[in-house]
Amino acid sequence: MVLGIAWILYTYVGVRPEDGWGAINLDTGKENAAGGPGFMQDLENWNYLIGFGLFFVGLLAAAHPSTPLGRGRGVVVGMLGCFLLGLVWICCYYIFLTGQDPADIPIFNDLGQKNLFVGIGFMATGFAFATRWE
Repeated sequence: MVLGIAWILYTYVGVRPEDGWGAINLDTGKENAAGGPGFMQDLENWNYLIGFGLFFVGLLAAAHPSTPLGRGRGVVVGMLGCFLLGLVWICCYYIFLTGQDPADIPIFNDLGQKNLFVGIGFMATGFAFATRWE
């Protein structure tokens, strides 16, 4: 999970161009340059898929019965936490980023419609916890 969070944050802070992917610099007429390693620059928005994928795989590994989060009350906490986080993620996207002038919420502003996949991913991970509930 930590690796996924670190990947997402580094993508947003260290690799992403200041105005976002594909933004045109008004002075030069060219796209703004991305920072960071070349392979991450080439991936552009796919970096978010990698980061969220690592995060969700970490959560799914935490749902295993051999971990504290995978048994007893931890399952309920993980399940409800993922369900609520997914719901809040989708609601924040609809409230703040679907108007004419989208607000600048970090990570949300780069993902656009893909925010729905992230919210549904949280909910799907919640269902993985639900299968462990006894």
